[in-house]
Amino acid sequence: METRESIIKHTIQEFIRVSKLYSRIEELPLPVEDGVEITTREAHIIQAIGDHDRMSVTQVASHFGITKSGASQMVSKLVKRGFLHKKQAAHSNKEFELSLTALGGKAFQAHEQLHGKDLAGLVDRLSDFPPSHIETMSVLLEALGKVMEQRLSQRSEE
Repeated sequence: METRESIIKHTIQEFIRVSKLYSRIEELPLPVEDGVEITTREAHIIQAIGDHDRMSVTQVASHFGITKSGASQMVSKLVKRGFLHKKQAAHSNKEFELSLTALGGKAFQAHEQLHGKDLAGLVDRLSDFPPSHIETMSVLLEALGKVMEQRLSQRSEE
């Protein structure tokens, strides 16, 4: 008979396994046009900016739960490669507004198509589960996320 603790440990191990798979997926190339690729991680930044029309580097960092420095590095790389425009925000001398270039728009569309396939597959696989199970999974993921956020917060305070 499985104990509550063994079930929790198994769930955490499965979460770690899935997290590692996701991390590998984030590095996969996504073709944008002939000879131009981005990683899935880069596509997610482009997706967020495209979904929100304009974002600041601070908003990108907050959206992804990363440091402002990390977001700034990723944004600079995407600006240099021609996927993003970066201009001074009208409301602040310290903030920049980010928007998609034409190439960024193509990357956005390529990622949308990929996400559409993935989402359809997930909906298909999860549609047999009762809504209460999916809600439980959501609550569990939130709890895991809070523990991770707390650990990262403690590390940054050290």
